[in-house]
Amino acid sequence: MTAQIHPTACVEEGASLGQDVKIGPFSYIAANARIGDGCVLMSHSVVMGHTQIGRNCTLHPHAVLGGLPQVIGFEASPDSRLVVGDNCVFREYATAHSGMPKFGGVTTVGNDCYIMIGAHIAHDNKIGNNVVMANNVSLAGHIEVGDNVWFGGLSAIHQFSRIGRNAFIGGGAIVVEDVIPFGSVVGNHAKLSGLNMVGLKRRGFTKAEQMEIRSAYKAVFFGEGLFKERVDQAAEKFSDKPLAMEMIDFIRHAGDRPICKPA
Repeated sequence: MTAQIHPTACVEEGASLGQDVKIGPFSYIAANARIGDGCVLMSHSVVMGHTQIGRNCTLHPHAVLGGLPQVIGFEASPDSRLVVGDNCVFREYATAHSGMPKFGGVTTVGNDCYIMIGAHIAHDNKIGNNVVMANNVSLAGHIEVGDNVWFGGLSAIHQFSRIGRNAFIGGGAIVVEDVIPFGSVVGNHAKLSGLNMVGLKRRGFTKAEQMEIRSAYKAVFFGEGLFKERVDQAAEKFSDKPLAMEMIDFIRHAGDRPICKPA
């Protein structure tokens, strides 16, 4: 089955539409857009620039994908791209911007992500799979988000931050530091409030795996000595424990932001 395009929609020549794509009223698809099979673009949705969308994605009214980076003086470039995976949902007024060429030029969103009303993914972000962003979440540029991260409504993340997989960001949190895998943060400015045990249980982590993560967390954040000393000691103690080492390696290979710690 070929694409179904409403007569009021604007699909520029050169745009690539997969099988069974549905384009709703007053939608706009740019010439360099690539839309995968089974996608649904509801009324007034927009796909701009060099944007690639995977299979079975849904854009609700007024969602905008592929807009230019919000950087003063930035000019459109064919090397500025947005790549979205399969089975993603962008609710009303959600936005995701393309990347800046001098940083690689690509913003990526993984598979099975659910981006709620008014949420924003800025330029050069790397978003993992199964990420949920509640209403009006704001991600600044150059942020890395691991798989299975949940963002509570109205939370905001500082540019160049890293969010480890299976972390939970509380509603209204203002995050200015890196969040460890499996961590849970709350507040303004956000502080580590513990582990995302609810998320771990929901995703099938065994009791032994939960205990491994909890033990490493306590050793790193509540042991004796300086923080760096505790991290090094934990690396030796848990060297054969992959989940513990995921947290420890995340800390040891810090990026541009400091690690978010308990208050």
